[in-house]
Amino acid sequence: MTHRQAQRLSRRTTLGLLFAAAAGVMAAGMPATALAQAKGEVRIGYQKYGTLTLLKGRGTLEKRLAEQGVGVKWTEFPAGPVLLEGLNVGSIDFGTVGEAPPIFAQAAGASLVYVGNEPASPASEAIVVPKGSGLRTLADLKGKKIALNKGSNVHYLLLKALEKAGVAYADIQPVFLPPADARAAFERGSVDAWAIWDPFLAAAEKQLGARVLADGKGLVANYQFYLASRTYAEKNPEILRIVLDEVAKVDDWGRNNPDEVATILSAQTGLSTEVVALAASRYAYGVKPVSVDVIASQQRVADAFSSLKLIPKPIVVKDALLPARQLATSAK
Repeated sequence: MTHRQAQRLSRRTTLGLLFAAAAGVMAAGMPATALAQAKGEVRIGYQKYGTLTLLKGRGTLEKRLAEQGVGVKWTEFPAGPVLLEGLNVGSIDFGTVGEAPPIFAQAAGASLVYVGNEPASPASEAIVVPKGSGLRTLADLKGKKIALNKGSNVHYLLLKALEKAGVAYADIQPVFLPPADARAAFERGSVDAWAIWDPFLAAAEKQLGARVLADGKGLVANYQFYLASRTYAEKNPEILRIVLDEVAKVDDWGRNNPDEVATILSAQTGLSTEVVALAASRYAYGVKPVSVDVIASQQRVADAFSSLKLIPKPIVVKDALLPARQLATSAK
């Protein structure tokens, strides 16, 4: 078996499991009219990172769904929390975010479901300080102002970093800002540190000389999750299967074509090739079903936020799965 044949077999196996994830309530004998009932468009929310940005840049999903009479509408969001707000109010059907946004959204009553995830990518987020900063260790963050996007993946990174350093969350000054405003505050010295993800992280390193105080390695997994509105997932499982199939294909392509990835990301994000190449070097490709282990990891994130009263109530993460979902204990 050639390497390419092995890749195709692996993708078919993974997509079979993802199909079960996205189509958990669909009967095996789904009528041929199901796609016809879903005519129109699928509305996808994305951010300046990862596979969905590549998928948009390559245009393969549009071609695939055009055969079914379905269009694609892309909407860019600055961060995961606002993307999931869009999902909850019905302005998008599907999108990708980091670990923390689904926790905050579920705790707020959002009707969403997990349909897949990319592998852990802990180096894709970090706490950075200005190049001339005197802060050298995580313990030095005590009493300092730290910029971050509330409810985003780096919110959990900050919690775990402080825990490792023995610094109470109450002993730092969180400054909640979206990435663009956080960068401005970081540049003018209004904050002492910034918790941020790629490609904003790579841009801060390359353009500002920001120094990484700590990234996610050894602290967090930093999974990227694909989510859909519960209503859309229940009504359009076949469309989601196609979307996830194309995500898997672009994952395979991106893993083996780093130079082309950088070119596409630069065009899509407006960032330099140097910046996006650094960010892309830290990506983890390979969409998978949401396994028991990943859900357990998400539950730990939820419990951490709940214990600090950062979400309004405790949640059970597995409630954000389709009722008939059979969790895979592993996915190859």
